[in-house]
Amino acid sequence: MNRLSWQRAVIKVGSALIAPEGRGCNPKLLQPLAQFVMRSQQAGKDVIIVSSGSVAAGRQQVPVTHRPTIAEKQAMAAIGQTQMMACWQQLFDRPCAQLLLTAGDLHDRTRYVNIKNTINQLLKHGAVPIINENDTVAVDELKVGDNDNLAAYTALVAQADTLIICSDVDGLYTADPRKNPAATRLDKIFRIDEKIMRLAGGAGSAVGTGGMLTKLQAAQTCMGSGIQTCIINGHHKSAFDALIKGKLDGSLFCPSQAPVHARKLWLQHTLKSRGSLVVDAGAMAAVKGRGASLLAKGIVGVEGKFRVGDAVTIACDNTFFAKGLVNYSSDDLLTLKGSKSSDFEQLLGFTRGPEIVHRDDLILLASPSD
Repeated sequence: MNRLSWQRAVIKVGSALIAPEGRGCNPKLLQPLAQFVMRSQQAGKDVIIVSSGSVAAGRQQVPVTHRPTIAEKQAMAAIGQTQMMACWQQLFDRPCAQLLLTAGDLHDRTRYVNIKNTINQLLKHGAVPIINENDTVAVDELKVGDNDNLAAYTALVAQADTLIICSDVDGLYTADPRKNPAATRLDKIFRIDEKIMRLAGGAGSAVGTGGMLTKLQAAQTCMGSGIQTCIINGHHKSAFDALIKGKLDGSLFCPSQAPVHARKLWLQHTLKSRGSLVVDAGAMAAVKGRGASLLAKGIVGVEGKFRVGDAVTIACDNTFFAKGLVNYSSDDLLTLKGSKSSDFEQLLGFTRGPEIVHRDDLILLASPSD
């Protein structure tokens, strides 16, 4: 087993543990996990839970014989949320606090910071934060596995050092261990490349273990942000007993770099780009090599429609290499591109400063796919 050292962890729990087979909540299955959380808190560590299960918990109260519509799923979630929280509260001798999030909460910088501050206060006062997608109002997010990525974003906003994802297998295997007895577990992963992604399944794959793709996506997000990620079997008490002892009975995804500043994590992973700026080689060299702000003189193209404060990606020679918040709108930049900052007042009638994207509001992308 790998040794595991951590101080603040996010642990993701799926519907199969909360409400198996959609038949309501079953706290017995969660007792080993709850024991791990309480023992960790007693040791001075912080634990935040990302919990699926609201739709599954409320399914029996909205009986349908057909595939549920979005509205019906949202009704199930509305009923199931109270049942799910009551289930969690039974397991702890301290208050459980519910936070319901949507993608919009994470994309908005002010709300993002408020989420972080709320989580910190809850942990400070000994509460157990229970986070879930706000399925009663979210539409696109109502799909299997989405809470894996929500857990990764929660780890970013909470500035956790560890993400623990509970699965129905003991980690990442070379093949589906339930079908192939020769499958072996990968105990330590340093890089998620195409070969590793293929182990999660998908089109043309014969080795996929259901739900593993979103778990690898979550691990990839965290690894690039200095957060270690673990995949364990949430159905096995032994996995939680090992965690209490500082050991990992599962797969460990090792971070590729030191923790990144919180604002840049938000910018890189949760804020959606509204357009693109195309720059010349000199501007790219200044931004990448010298850590400079992006100036108008190096901009040769403006793509998309965006406003002041929106996020844009920055490209050179068809390669996206940075992302940042713009100080000028797309309409303004069509006028300013290629010009000197001293000419802004004459060209626009006003100026918001010489920087199109200030270096404090800019992050370099690790690869073109980021």
